[in-house]
Amino acid sequence: MNDKEISEIRRRFRADRSNITHIRGCYVNDNREIIASFDQSMGLAAEEEKEKYLALLKRALSGVPGKNLLDITFRTQQVADSDEHRLLSALRDSALKDEEIVQEFFQKVVQALTMETSYLILLAHDVYDVPYRGRGGGRLADASENQFSYVVCAVCPVKETKQQLCYSPEERRFVNRRADYAAAPPELGFLFPAFDDRSTNLYNALYYIHNTSQVHEDFIDAIFHTEPPMAPDEQRETFQAVLAGSLEEDCSLDVVQTVHEQLCGLIAEHKASREPEPLVITKVQVEDVLAACGVPEQGVERFGQSFDEEFGPDAILSPSNIVDPQLALVTPDVTIKVNPERRDLVETRVIAGAKYILVRADEAVEVNGINIHINQ
Repeated sequence: MNDKEISEIRRRFRADRSNITHIRGCYVNDNREIIASFDQSMGLAAEEEKEKYLALLKRALSGVPGKNLLDITFRTQQVADSDEHRLLSALRDSALKDEEIVQEFFQKVVQALTMETSYLILLAHDVYDVPYRGRGGGRLADASENQFSYVVCAVCPVKETKQQLCYSPEERRFVNRRADYAAAPPELGFLFPAFDDRSTNLYNALYYIHNTSQVHEDFIDAIFHTEPPMAPDEQRETFQAVLAGSLEEDCSLDVVQTVHEQLCGLIAEHKASREPEPLVITKVQVEDVLAACGVPEQGVERFGQSFDEEFGPDAILSPSNIVDPQLALVTPDVTIKVNPERRDLVETRVIAGAKYILVRADEAVEVNGINIHINQ
């Protein structure tokens, strides 16, 4: 799913736009025991309560595609005949009204998912009459191309609130409110099936993670039974290790800065173009950058081999997952942060056998907020 398709579904999560009639929920304590499950009618819920439920579900479709929102792809055999795809399809087809199916899903999550706190599983079903779009991109509300029937899940940590002084209008004074438990924004969630090309794609799901260092592999295995994607933070660390390990002595400041600059440039161009499809790069594109930096052919070849071993020969990566917009030079005792547009201010040099990082300081220099002078 691209940005436009995700945004189109996110706009559904308003009381006056969605066809969500009820929400299924399951409260699990930190011992992985189900404390309660419920079926909340949206028609009988207070307006404020509806908005809270919808806001939590909407958060499971938020973030950056490729970073927080990851594509899950089912094999053809899974779609044809597998327990995991059959369960997800049954949730959707029954509109969450089959109690046995819903409880089976809750049990699968509870048995697979380990969280440090208690948590709330929320499930909702919606049917979207997809409006027709003309050649110019205009929407015709009265003309629907097809219906998109889907389920969305959000797994929200439940956290204890602090005791605090709150104003009581009845007593006209501040009183101490006891600690309570509240559902926090989701840690993970998913949309099934995917909404690709503005239509139903049973071969994909959209998976959400809040923490980009953790994809919850056990959850993915239990619910989708597919190879878990590499966590975005792990992608960055792996790419950095591949670059440093394969280039060895050729991994200079100039090479790293140039790779950083090229990738950040691609990200900026993609953002300016407003292209809805996520930006991706291949091994070949990085190899071309390395060759242009003057890295010897052997170093480029070693990079390609290491890339294949760690990511796979046909892997495509999101530049935003493997590069930090901030350029930082770190030693065991000193960290220097550099404006990426002024990398020309920094250089490395060996003076009298000692290695130095040199930073040109023609403009004002502050130390702990105090302007200092650099004397000759």
